[in-house]
Amino acid sequence: MRAVRPITLALVLVLAAPLAGCSSQPGAQAWAALVCTALSPWRSEIDTLTSRTQQQMTAETTPAQAKENLARLFNGAESASEEARAGVQRAGVPDVTNGEEIADGFLGSLAGIRDAYGTARTGIEALATSPSKSFYTEVARVVEKLTSDYERSSLDTTSLESVELRQAFDSLPECQ
Repeated sequence: MRAVRPITLALVLVLAAPLAGCSSQPGAQAWAALVCTALSPWRSEIDTLTSRTQQQMTAETTPAQAKENLARLFNGAESASEEARAGVQRAGVPDVTNGEEIADGFLGSLAGIRDAYGTARTGIEALATSPSKSFYTEVARVVEKLTSDYERSSLDTTSLESVELRQAFDSLPECQ
């Protein structure tokens, strides 16, 4: 029986070495599914909030009402963006070439978008509501800055290309 133990131990070590080299990172399909699942509620929330913001900009409300509504909308977008960023972070790093850079790109983009909404919320909260004409002029400036910050946060995928991920994003129902 004693002779079996060294052989068993040697066998375990021989088999464990290749397994230790295996990645615990999700493959392209799994990672894309996790990311799309994290982003789907975010996209819906952002669409809803964008629609509400556009309605708010054209609705006849008092400056105080508009300020409160816009701050709430931007706070909601900031929170939704953070939830999406956290979901993508939980997805980990895809097991593809440049996987870490790709994951970091997604995280950085979502953090930038989150921060853009936070800056817009802070900007709206800081506005004086009278005179009303000045208030609405300043709201337009805050929204312009939000748009600029949002665009600057967009993920540039040209340098983060992965054929496996592109195929996964294009084929998975979660990503449609």
